[in-house]
Amino acid sequence: MDLTILYRGPLASCDYDCPYCPFAKRRDSREQLRADRAALARFADWATAQGEGDAPGPGDRLSILFTPWGEGLVRSWYRRTLAELSRLPHIRRVAIQTNLSCRTDWLAEADLDVLALWCTYHPGQTPYDRFLAKTRELAARGARFSVGIVGLPGHLDHARKLRADLPEQVYLWVNAAEGHSYTDEDAALWTELDPLFPFSRRPHESAGLPCRTGESVLSVDGDGTVRRCHFVRTELGNLYDGSYRAALRPRPCPLAVCDCHIGYVHLETLPLYDVFAGGVLERIPSAAAPAGRGARSVRLAGQALRPTPP
Repeated sequence: MDLTILYRGPLASCDYDCPYCPFAKRRDSREQLRADRAALARFADWATAQGEGDAPGPGDRLSILFTPWGEGLVRSWYRRTLAELSRLPHIRRVAIQTNLSCRTDWLAEADLDVLALWCTYHPGQTPYDRFLAKTRELAARGARFSVGIVGLPGHLDHARKLRADLPEQVYLWVNAAEGHSYTDEDAALWTELDPLFPFSRRPHESAGLPCRTGESVLSVDGDGTVRRCHFVRTELGNLYDGSYRAALRPRPCPLAVCDCHIGYVHLETLPLYDVFAGGVLERIPSAAAPAGRGARSVRLAGQALRPTPP
């Protein structure tokens, strides 16, 4: 069985305090950090065991995206876990969302054909040159990564500068800001930078539509509770006792709309598994992945698959 897992443990502390971030930030206590470390170790042990012949459900091939509330890569246990998981033969992809404030030398211990980073630049939280230098370190190491920004009006010049300064083959994505409306003129400016921005511009009506979550895509929290995705609270069972397996099946989305990329990318009614083929978890379009094809190919792919506005 091939499974994609979105793991979100109890970690909530972040070294940034972005005013537009929907996640509630807090400073984790030592006890909370120890709990997060233990939860991650338990999950990593489970993921490792899926490649062993005597494990429950042997033979699973896993793709894992870490989506912490806070910043994971400033914690040694996240860096170590990603590197270790990347070297396992049954792990197809392991990726994490990050603000890229961490050092990059730990990547030398990882299989960079498997590990990938979903990086977000937050203006006002870190100097631009520092962030850009980190992306250049990633590129020099041969790391697989995308870079993005929240599409607020005050971020447009930052995004333009990023697009000009990033290597051509690095995909620059733009997330529509939560609660923000875009005129057609506004949207066109962001689409010039990210041809796939129209997919993010408005929430997707999803009620009753087929979605891969709950069948081949799962959300797991620090206790091992399995849900179909981060946005549907109904429990499907527990990862560690295997009770979730009986619940795996095709099922329509129960929500009216889906407005987050890590959710709607799995809707079967959208072409995003084709757009991001081979790079769904790290948000890298297939046209951007092969070396040398570059940003022009991403634009062409985006124009061909752009959704029609309602």
